[in-house]
Amino acid sequence: MKIVTAAEMRAIDRATIERFRVPSLTLMENAGSAVAEFVLREYPAVRKISVICGKGNNGGDGFVAARHLHDAGKSVAVVLLTDSSGLTGDAAAMFARLPVTAIVMQSSEELKSDRVRPAWDADLYIDAILGTGFRPPVSRFYAAAIAVINASRVPVVAVDIPSGADADLMGEQTGTLARADAIVTFTAPRPAHVFSQLTQGQTVVADIGSPDEALVSSLELNLITARDVAPRIGPRPADSNKGLYGHVLVIGGSLGKAGAPAMSGLAALRTGAGLSTVATPKSVLKTVAGFYPELMTEPLAETQEGTISVLALKGWNTLAEKKSVLAIGPGVSRHPQTAKMIRSLIAKSEIPMVVDADGLNAFEGHSSALNGKKRTLVITPHPGEMARLIGGTTAEVQKDRLGVARKFARRHALVVVLKGHRTLVVRPDGEAWVNMTGNPGMATGGTGDILTGMAAAMVAQHPQAVTPAVVAAVHLHGLAGDVMRESRGEHSLLATDLLEGLPEAFRRTWQAAQEKFVRWGA
Repeated sequence: MKIVTAAEMRAIDRATIERFRVPSLTLMENAGSAVAEFVLREYPAVRKISVICGKGNNGGDGFVAARHLHDAGKSVAVVLLTDSSGLTGDAAAMFARLPVTAIVMQSSEELKSDRVRPAWDADLYIDAILGTGFRPPVSRFYAAAIAVINASRVPVVAVDIPSGADADLMGEQTGTLARADAIVTFTAPRPAHVFSQLTQGQTVVADIGSPDEALVSSLELNLITARDVAPRIGPRPADSNKGLYGHVLVIGGSLGKAGAPAMSGLAALRTGAGLSTVATPKSVLKTVAGFYPELMTEPLAETQEGTISVLALKGWNTLAEKKSVLAIGPGVSRHPQTAKMIRSLIAKSEIPMVVDADGLNAFEGHSSALNGKKRTLVITPHPGEMARLIGGTTAEVQKDRLGVARKFARRHALVVVLKGHRTLVVRPDGEAWVNMTGNPGMATGGTGDILTGMAAAMVAQHPQAVTPAVVAAVHLHGLAGDVMRESRGEHSLLATDLLEGLPEAFRRTWQAAQEKFVRWGA
């Protein structure tokens, strides 16, 4: 799903109205009814609802929501923060259709008057004051109304965006901002919906009638949704066999780090790969093989320290035969000889590759050798590994995650998966996808190894659609963590718990792809 700026959203609305002949009143009707539908579904027990409306189209959406909620049997109060004679266009038309008499306020003092007090005594507020077309600062009167909302303890559903937010801001919001327990926005998210912490609850994107052809964005930025992932995880043919779904070869492990490649190998199988082989130092092989009976193993020549030796390259052609994807890096260590072997292996291999962990650290000071031209190369660094690749600091990476990932992907002609909060997937031309699944409980050793195996498995199954395959792996990885948080909590979550949560992540993704709304958050 494309992410668009506030200006682009206005252009989309204009195109929908002018080119595709969808009446503007229809768009407003659809928007307001979507808000009402969300409230009725998510807050079925509430009886009294107050809709606080500004003078623009956001207020118009609020009028429509109020009408639908009233028709559904709810006790609805409408607080209008302007003289009704100041309403124009669609907002004025929808105000005229209100089935209740609005309480009109025009000053901060009136917000505390007796005639508005019953409206504040509600079970739920709908914030329809300011939408994504707003630019700070908030007027004194609107700020006073927002302060009343923020001082309350009832749930707040924001229409389009919490009032006071800068829709184009990719970061922390400043100034006056209404709190929100949920957000219902329309057509496509704006940057703040994705990158600002606007709510601890759900954000929902409702389709209100704009055709896909109208959605034009210059950001080259997309939100990963279940609908993007569903085509990669659909039902399999009845006559399937393991040969149809690829053979992942994991190169990894060292003395004391046998678990990493084993987790990657099993994650590949859990994500649908037909076969998974772990090639690891021969002294580590028995340990790796003992974790999961489903894994095949191959011994590699090793150094005295129990890491992979450069001598392992001698048998590479035989080992690589009939393998679909190479996943390299989990647990390999930073031994100089092993790093040299990794660089040589990646330079000579023509098999699609997913490189992670110390597989990436091997290129510290040698990042120019990471080149995906004329082959499939996916790297999955965390911010520290990304910093080593660019010769910078973790702080520099975190300050401009999107810019850093895009620059590296373009320069090296590869797919970058920059892990962390809002994991980014960036393809070689710079177009990016943002992931909304996952949680802080996944900040524990081994979760990256799980992702490596998952990404490799998805690429093995969908070699002609590499970026969509990686996008699917990233989404499912985070969702598996969200599934397991429900039973394990964030403090006790383990990397291997994600393997247990993957089947439910697949099921929820397929189910969510069929739903009317696109949603993320609690």
